[in-house]
Amino acid sequence: MSIRFHHVSVSVADLDAQRRWYAGALGFTEVVEEFEVPEAGVRTAVLQTPGGVRIELIARAGSARAETFTDPMDVLRAQGYGHWALEVDDLDDAFAGLTSAGAEPVWPPADAVRPGARFGYVKDPEGNLIELIQPAAS
Repeated sequence: MSIRFHHVSVSVADLDAQRRWYAGALGFTEVVEEFEVPEAGVRTAVLQTPGGVRIELIARAGSARAETFTDPMDVLRAQGYGHWALEVDDLDDAFAGLTSAGAEPVWPPADAVRPGARFGYVKDPEGNLIELIQPAAS
């Protein structure tokens, strides 16, 4: 069996605003798929970066925000998905660019456990946690 990453799905309150933010801040500009399930009040957009990373943004009328956490370690109090991570070439540049585009800084860029690697966390405009990882130089 061959396994490859396909996409991450994020439930959002404002599909149009989140589409604009993910396109402008992270380069999710290609629309792979859009659909609605009117009887369930669901609208969906699957977006992709030029490098092939995909995110599925789903808005459902009347949905409620799940508990949000102020610190990545707080996420570990609950089981299930905690965050998604994006590999970047320049962590400082990516962190600064996202925060200037409206992301909330959570953990500023710092050294990771793996020597030479660095990481940081931000939240998108609706509070979804995103880890940014700059791997160690090869």
